[in-house]
Amino acid sequence: MAIKEKEIKRAVKEGYARIAKQATSYYSSRSCCGCGDIPESISKRMGYSDEEISAAPPESNMGLGCGNPVALASLKEGEIVLDMGAGGGFDCFLASFRVGLSGKVIGVDITSEMVDRARSNARKGGYTNIDFRQGDLENMPVADRYVDVVISNCAINLIPNKTMAFREAFRVLKPGGRLAVSDVVLTRELPEFVKSSSKAYIGCLAGAIMKDEYLKIIKDVGFSEVTVAAESSFPVESLLCGTAGSSVIEMPSISPEQQKEVADSVLSIKVSAVKPR
Repeated sequence: MAIKEKEIKRAVKEGYARIAKQATSYYSSRSCCGCGDIPESISKRMGYSDEEISAAPPESNMGLGCGNPVALASLKEGEIVLDMGAGGGFDCFLASFRVGLSGKVIGVDITSEMVDRARSNARKGGYTNIDFRQGDLENMPVADRYVDVVISNCAINLIPNKTMAFREAFRVLKPGGRLAVSDVVLTRELPEFVKSSSKAYIGCLAGAIMKDEYLKIIKDVGFSEVTVAAESSFPVESLLCGTAGSSVIEMPSISPEQQKEVADSVLSIKVSAVKPR
């Protein structure tokens, strides 16, 4: 039986609080996409350039993404950007360079420890155009029609009510505003032992939904020009091999056949969309 919404939120908050405390600039307590690799190498696999990786504060990169939504968003100077599920702020710092001092970046995350970490990174780096806020992605502390672009990196799959999350993205965007999301989706249903695991939820796996359903939600809340810009296999094996000296993600012991079944079910996709004018 799938775990309940409150349990999911509690598991996600507790899991990412541990990640925020345990992660260092050189080694990450694995979550979305890592299995013993340092965050820099994980980020390269996710589509970030060496220049981008070196541009952001090292402590902000915990290797938790599944793509590069900043590149997908084609940000312009002076734009206001919102990052849903900002974590340590890695994508926010990259976005801040693109929009410049005349622009602004808002990072929202449900976990207070992540927000504290992101704010600390901003202070250390002297960033003045980034505002990190703690909040639920289904009810964000951001005004209506305020931002030009919404980005998100492997975060919406963690949210039980994805329709509410995308409605929030639609609400905060100005007419004509853009959505650029990297996330994990399914090509077929996951086995029950994964769907019922709160730790698999933290690992961006149990909360994933079917690709067609994911895209339909984006369209149904009002977005147009919904496009899958790219898709690729997701390194599920990184979730199934334990953790970096922690219990953040401990998947049940499974056979190689079961592991392949899970791996064949999961995709990483990049999706763009527009809020009609």
